[in-house]
Amino acid sequence: MAQIMRPAKPRTGLLATDGKPHPVQDTLLAVSLVLGVLALVTAGFGGLHILTSWAGLLGVLAGGYGQFISETTRQRFGLVLGLGASALGLYFGIYHGGLFG
Repeated sequence: MAQIMRPAKPRTGLLATDGKPHPVQDTLLAVSLVLGVLALVTAGFGGLHILTSWAGLLGVLAGGYGQFISETTRQRFGLVLGLGASALGLYFGIYHGGLFG
């Protein structure tokens, strides 16, 4: 029985489902997630509202631009998680005192 031999797909990364590298999108994804986690962790402390607010704002901006230029569904999924975490941190930071104190 003759079967077609297919070459293995090149592995370019966990988030690149189209087989091409996307370094800018992956960097924005990582920045958005890190800032989102930072904003959520510091949101519980009222005295850190300036750090919380700025981390949330920068995470929302990075995640929004990443959504605008993202090319794969996996990237978009991670960016939505980062955006959500950053937005929650931003809201709590503004509630506790805002961007400038």
